[in-house]
Amino acid sequence: MKNLTKVLAVIALSAASFTTLAAATAVSSQPNGEHKIGEVSASTNSDDLSALQRNLASEASEEGARSYHITSAGDENHLYGTAEIYK
Repeated sequence: MKNLTKVLAVIALSAASFTTLAAATAVSSQPNGEHKIGEVSASTNSDDLSALQRNLASEASEEGARSYHITSAGDENHLYGTAEIYK
């Protein structure tokens, strides 16, 4: 029963992460027709760049952004980064 609970939790978290990424799209430059609405920052306690990107996407979505551009990422026993957000 515990294994089933863990599997369902992983599926739910995966679906939530996908929804978050779908709400704010990573871009390589300022998208046409969108303007910069601010910046966000995020960090993770691991060295997983994908986790940092998910955290930045989540922060961008919370701010109402349609897209974001990662401007910095660093490592000092954990990853941290910043991104410009656009709407």
